[in-house]
Amino acid sequence: MILINGESKAHIEISDRGFQYGDGLFETIEVRDDQPVFLERHLARLNSGCRRLHIPCPDAELLRLEAKELCRRWHTHRRAVLKIIVTRGSGGRGYRQPDAIHPTRVLSLHPYPDYPEIYSERGVVARFCATRLGLNPALAGIKHLNRLEQVMARAEWSEPDIQEGLMLDVNDYVIEGTMTNLFYVKNNSLYTAELVQSGVAGIMRGIITALSIDHGLPVIEHRFSKDELLSADEAFVCNSIIGVWPIKQIETAHFSVGPVTQRIQSWLDKFARNDCMEAG
Repeated sequence: MILINGESKAHIEISDRGFQYGDGLFETIEVRDDQPVFLERHLARLNSGCRRLHIPCPDAELLRLEAKELCRRWHTHRRAVLKIIVTRGSGGRGYRQPDAIHPTRVLSLHPYPDYPEIYSERGVVARFCATRLGLNPALAGIKHLNRLEQVMARAEWSEPDIQEGLMLDVNDYVIEGTMTNLFYVKNNSLYTAELVQSGVAGIMRGIITALSIDHGLPVIEHRFSKDELLSADEAFVCNSIIGVWPIKQIETAHFSVGPVTQRIQSWLDKFARNDCMEAG
């Protein structure tokens, strides 16, 4: 189910700069009981990313109405995934932006991935990826359409018993997962990578950081190595679709699903339910 600039269709112009150059951004949003979860936060991040790329952001109220209309049409499914893409629109062959920018907006709804509940309860297995993240402060943090590094990293394994790959930057600092942000716990403090030169600042990463601070759990953003991660007391990955997956193993290192991770899962579940109730 797809809306392209408000019309129900499934084809985009071949001249669109999102297709030609990856010139755009996207948001991936969980849908519960016909309600997009944390929609306002996603729209705010989309607007922020558009400002950084100098793309006129579609009107938030228009996106809100189209998102909720798609979700209502999907009413036979309790959970789904809503994806919002905004590109710079069409504009010739070269890299130069068109003088008049007419963004393309695409909203699509998809079945919720069939992840086993055991991933959230007992944890997942992760590996380190060989593919490195490049450094680019101008693009760090935003969820732009150029995700070739993640595509290449995800292609490194096919074993079904490995659920996520962890990516380092070219200086060998651990940054994130291929589809997730990464946290670890050490001495009752929460640590995550600083995303000033690479990485995606996920919505869930921001919520977990804020909830932890509200509950008195120190949160430290810094640069850390493989060895620092492997010496952690607990570790977990997160994104807007999976929520929190504890990590039970990274290659040969084993972790317990610890009390801090479990508390964060509880805080997050309550926060998400409240968001859905307020939106409904």
